[in-house]
Amino acid sequence: MLTQRGFLFVCVSAPPTTDARVAALGDADILVAMRERTPITAALLARRPCLRLLITSGMRHAAIDVAAAKAQGVIVCGTDSHPEPAVEITWALILGLMRHLVPEANALRSDGPWQQTVGRDLHGARLGLLGVGKIGQRVAQIGQAFGMQVSAGRPNLDAPRAAAVQWATSQQALFAGSEVVSLHRVLGERSPAIVDADTLACMPAHACLINTARAGRIDQQALIDALTDKRIAGAGLDVFDIEPLPAGHPLRTLPNVLATPPLGYVTARNYRDYFGQGVETIAAWLQGAPKRVLD
Repeated sequence: MLTQRGFLFVCVSAPPTTDARVAALGDADILVAMRERTPITAALLARRPCLRLLITSGMRHAAIDVAAAKAQGVIVCGTDSHPEPAVEITWALILGLMRHLVPEANALRSDGPWQQTVGRDLHGARLGLLGVGKIGQRVAQIGQAFGMQVSAGRPNLDAPRAAAVQWATSQQALFAGSEVVSLHRVLGERSPAIVDADTLACMPAHACLINTARAGRIDQQALIDALTDKRIAGAGLDVFDIEPLPAGHPLRTLPNVLATPPLGYVTARNYRDYFGQGVETIAAWLQGAPKRVLD
């Protein structure tokens, strides 16, 4: 029995509205939220005063109003989360786009055309990174191992990070000078708010854009327009404004998009820590000593 009521709510697929979230929570004492899919706002918390413990996978959750939770007496805890899986999915998307792996594999499987495309070389190409934190630095190292030149958007980080890349003078210059641009900045970091139509217009027609960070970093309609008009060669996407994407959405159907449902963090090791440490945190909270409390 978890508490006097003994009610735990695990939220994997977010209800779409505040009213729906309030109804779904019911009289839960404990909420386990998966990544940043579920906005936990001050308004929601005020309508569920019985909530006592909120656990999120990872140690950062931009959708949780931690200050409001603390003010209401709700303890917010996190779990470990590993950056390597996001790096791996980033390179899966880059390689898939540059070497046309999906159309070639589909053609082979369906007895279609044999060797119908010419792949693009990574060696000697320029990789532009918007964000060189834990994930971006690892993406840069792999790009350099492929023989790519690596640039990043802003020289505002420490010297060890800066030593690994060249610095573009602006976001527009970064996009204009790169064959592949990969986004790794989370929302809220000091940077231009979004990649908009003007920024996309800077990209060479043969360039590809990769986003495994946050959908809000890109003007989705501007991206769809650029892809539809073939003003850029392609996009590799693991995050979207709407999840799941509606049936027939352009990002499901455009031939120059390689997209996956969010898989960047979906690996066995991450899930072991998310859910194993979530259970561990509940047990520790029941003993009066919660672990990994967020500030």
